[in-house]
Formats: sequence, structure tokens, C-alpha cells
Amino acid sequence: MNRTLSLSLLLTTVLLGSACARASEEAVSSSATATATAAAVTAEATIDPELPLAIVHKTASCGCCGVWADHLKAAGFPVEIRDTDDMHPVKQRLDVPAGKASCHTAEIGGYVVEGHIPASDIKRLLKERPTARGLVLPGMPAGSPGMEMPDGYVQPYTVELVLADGSTQPFAQHGQGG
Repeated sequence: MNRTLSLSLLLTTVLLGSACARASEEAVSSSATATATAAAVTAEATIDPELPLAIVHKTASCGCCGVWADHLKAAGFPVEIRDTDDMHPVKQRLDVPAGKASCHTAEIGGYVVEGHIPASDIKRLLKERPTARGLVLPGMPAGSPGMEMPDGYVQPYTVELVLADGSTQPFAQHGQGG
């Protein structure tokens, strides 16, 4: 990997980590009810034996990443959390394309799953089994799983399929107008 690409991945990881921490602080201060609801849903969730283990790599201080992991659990995925101080080597090892990073990275069923991707999209990926590296959702779109808004707003966003050559193409559209 060239130096510019490596620095780009590192900078993206650092910037998203700080954004995730800010989002987490804001969410904690404004949504105690939503947290209680998510906890209740997670407590009721049962693991679907047909779904593979989701290994979620995240920083320990990231609250929105934990909420996304709870979203996966509520959808039936068994989830293993791996907290790390440095996400860059994880993203590099899993070949997350430059400019497509988010605050957490998961390994699910032989695919990389980068960012706040809805469980329904992951289930579709696992059902269709395309020849691809996985799914990416750059950034942290408002209203995506783990980034829910109190008023229910969902920013339009596109989940992308990462092809074997590292290029991407649209996989799913979400949000108002999407």
C-alpha cells in the first residue's frame, strides 16, 4: 500500500473516531429513553443459528458502535466485540477501500462490513453471496443503525458493495428520498 493511501486511512480513522465519540456523547445526553428501548430489544433478541458470528472491531469509547452491535444482536446475529486502540491495522488487513471508512469494522460470514450498515442489508449479502469483499457505508449517516435520531429522521445514504478489485457499486438505498 502506498504511503498516501496509508496516511489517508489513518487520518480517516482518527477523524471518524473523534466524530463517533462526539456522537456518542450527544446521544448519551439526549436519548436515555432510546437506550432503554434498545436494551429491552437486545434482551429479547434470540440468536438465529443460521447467521454467522459478527466480529465487531471498534474503539472502547465508541458508543454508537456498541448501539450498532446491539442492532445486529436484535436481528439475530451472534456478536463478538473486539475493542482496539488502533483501528487502522484492522481496516488495512481487511482491505477497506480508501475513503470508505467508518468508525467500526466487522467481519461477517467471510465479508468485511464497514460502518453503520443495516442488518437487513447484511442478511441480503449473506443470502446472495456475491463475489465481493463486502459492504461499506462511509461516514456516519444520521438515522442509520447506531446513529438513530430522536425525531426518526434518516438522512439519505447508500450502502455500497465492494467488488473483488476494490471498486464499489450501490447495493442499497436508505433514508428519506432514498
